[in-house]
Amino acid sequence: MPGNTALINIICEDHTGLIAAVTGRLFDLGANLGDTTFAVLGGGAEFTLVAKLPSELGIPDVERELQSLAPLANARMTVAPFLYRETHDQTAQITHRVEIAGDDSPGLIARLSEAIAKFGANIVRLNSESAPSPSGARFILRMAIWVPEAKSAACMATIANTASQMNLTCRWQEV
Repeated sequence: MPGNTALINIICEDHTGLIAAVTGRLFDLGANLGDTTFAVLGGGAEFTLVAKLPSELGIPDVERELQSLAPLANARMTVAPFLYRETHDQTAQITHRVEIAGDDSPGLIARLSEAIAKFGANIVRLNSESAPSPSGARFILRMAIWVPEAKSAACMATIANTASQMNLTCRWQEV
């Protein structure tokens, strides 16, 4: 049963020092951070984290304190109870890192995620970005995945073959 744990999600304009401001305030409040992700998205940023709160600190207190930070003046923020386990199981342990790159190829993430699921594998982290290039848009997809050991070779071969069929390069490494 979850304790006094919050899920904090912030979408705002990207600012230098944004992570320091948020995590510094949470530290000052006595919160202990768990799983955390941050990404720059165009000119914006998304920051999501799980925070174990001291018993005397409530969700409304955290929201009020974070809203008072200057970098979050125009942020869209959600602070809510975290209703799941605070730690993850084996299927969230990263066994492989994959990078696929090339000209933008619509449908790649859908095709790969379907193929990965057929092996009982789990995408733990996924990041994709599109950058201008002489041929239009260059696409880079990075995934951290968990793959059952017995299905590792077949799963990785399928990922590489799927990328190749779409004229993309694929590199991967076992962790």
